[in-house]
Amino acid sequence: MRTRIAILLAAAVAAFGAAFVTERTDPAGAGMDAARLARIPVRLQKFVDDGKAAGFVALVARHGHVAVLSAVGFQDREKRIPMRTDSMFQIMSMTKPITCTGIMILMEEGRLALIDPVEKYLPEFSGQKLAGGAKPARLVTIRDLMTHTSGLPGGTPQGYVNAGHTLAEVVSVGSQLPLEFEPGSKWSYSNIGIATLGRIIEVVSGKPFEQFIAERIFAPLAMKDTHFFLPAEKHGRLAAVYTDKDGKLERFDGDLFRTGAKYPVPEGGLYSTASDMARFYQMMLDKGSLDGRRILSPDAVAVMTTVHTGELKAGFAPGMGWGLGWSVVREPAGTLRLNSMGSFGHGGAYRTFGWVDPGKDMLQVLMYQRTNGGGDVADEINSF
Repeated sequence: MRTRIAILLAAAVAAFGAAFVTERTDPAGAGMDAARLARIPVRLQKFVDDGKAAGFVALVARHGHVAVLSAVGFQDREKRIPMRTDSMFQIMSMTKPITCTGIMILMEEGRLALIDPVEKYLPEFSGQKLAGGAKPARLVTIRDLMTHTSGLPGGTPQGYVNAGHTLAEVVSVGSQLPLEFEPGSKWSYSNIGIATLGRIIEVVSGKPFEQFIAERIFAPLAMKDTHFFLPAEKHGRLAAVYTDKDGKLERFDGDLFRTGAKYPVPEGGLYSTASDMARFYQMMLDKGSLDGRRILSPDAVAVMTTVHTGELKAGFAPGMGWGLGWSVVREPAGTLRLNSMGSFGHGGAYRTFGWVDPGKDMLQVLMYQRTNGGGDVADEINSF
């Protein structure tokens, strides 16, 4: 009986293509030169030796095969704990596309529309005003939140994230902040805007935000090491955070585990590994499904990864536009890092970064923990 079940499961996976395996590397299956790939950990080790970072985990996959999964340096430099390929990281704003994926799941189920005004689901947003007191020309929509064109301020209300407040409480405070510009007229990165999406997920689904995301994204994608609140048994795998002080790498003191927090931080609260994030990116590369488990339709993936900001100046690097939760290469200046047109990705404040290049059928993840500049434009990212 067990043999028959195994055969049936194998056949089911085969019907959707080979399983995406991150536990071993296969440069030949990826169609890549193993000798050239071997230069990647050497290059990253140079940053460690030069005191630019304590350690890295790098992953490159192509054609559904992992070509590189490499750990260099230290997970904790002071304790001399080596970096491991399953070391965990605070991925910060790499969380945002996952939150937006939750919105797309609900949209595909007909439970919300991207053009819906936010106040339809969160009445506290009714009566919003521009800075100065004027009424905006139109209401803020869910799409505005996903594209960072809502006019909401950039930050999350200070003093609320790790102070025992809930997602509902934080977003309620954010709803009373004046809009900085007319909705849709500018691009301005907004953490409270993405947090608001998380609260909409709670209201529409009837479940806590982190539970919905875990059930609908992490579980089906077998992202076993991705959490909004890090379990105690995994604390020993979390990489230390460092900062650059006067050109010298120093340990960044702070509560890495957000002790006592209730707020899941939809805009930047995830802990994860390179392998888990690669599974999420491979799902996007495979047009919404992975290993026979569908998360989004191909059309939903296409909508998310299409530029929605037109000619507005958007993103943190030249040549970029913004999709629904993703930075997207929209013009030749964005290809100077050898990404194809239409490539999409997102970085995090502690210099984690991931991107997907459909033109090359490739994805890449680079994890390390250092403040003083987000992953989208860090030198180490551009050199990878």
